[in-house]
Amino acid sequence: MRLKAFFILLAGLFLATAAAAQSISAPPPVPPLDPENTLLLDLSTGGRVAIQLRPDVAPRHVERIKTLARRGFYNGLTFHRVIDGFMAQGGDPKGDGSGGSDLPDLAAEFNGLPHVRGALSAARTEAPNTANSQFFIMLAPKLSLDGQYTVFGRVVSGMAFVDAIEKGEPPANPTRILQASIAADNRPPPAPGLAVAAPAAPAPSLAAQPAHAAAGPAVPPPPSIRVPDPPAPPRRKQ
Repeated sequence: MRLKAFFILLAGLFLATAAAAQSISAPPPVPPLDPENTLLLDLSTGGRVAIQLRPDVAPRHVERIKTLARRGFYNGLTFHRVIDGFMAQGGDPKGDGSGGSDLPDLAAEFNGLPHVRGALSAARTEAPNTANSQFFIMLAPKLSLDGQYTVFGRVVSGMAFVDAIEKGEPPANPTRILQASIAADNRPPPAPGLAVAAPAAPAPSLAAQPAHAAAGPAVPPPPSIRVPDPPAPPRRKQ
């Protein structure tokens, strides 16, 4: 009798553990499309990409990309690292993977959204809480990134234009974001090859700079924001 009760208890624990694991790993339901949470990217290689943003699972990351898009921050920036069959990374004002916006870095918002084809995810350094302005769009699934990078949207139209982004690390002729906008703002696509200018930043005050500022040591560049390389294909046995 005791043995039977033990097995019943063991089975109950197993089922409860399995249910808990499933609830953590299962992606949340997809909400209806909302113009206020739809990012539009007009690319120099042609076409408009629409991305459904997910504030229900990553509100800070969604708010950040909306804020920067409405500032005009992304207009004219390139996709500086694009690996065929993996992902396209952009959003760096320096164009080399080391830049970001003037806003503070974001804490990670890992969630149940997977890194499937078309997923929009936040690029960061090796430290989890260093996402800022850079992002990447998955060209193919890579689920090993789940739980390490914050997915906060997915392409809902124009994926063919994402596939056409110039490949390379960096590309010889990188694809540019002519305009990034939010669908609710109803901005028409710019003329082909013409990036919409970002709002001019105020010039720094010379009076605010200490007289000895130029004589100090050079500031080291920030760590590169780099998504891990995809695994190499297995070698064929001779």
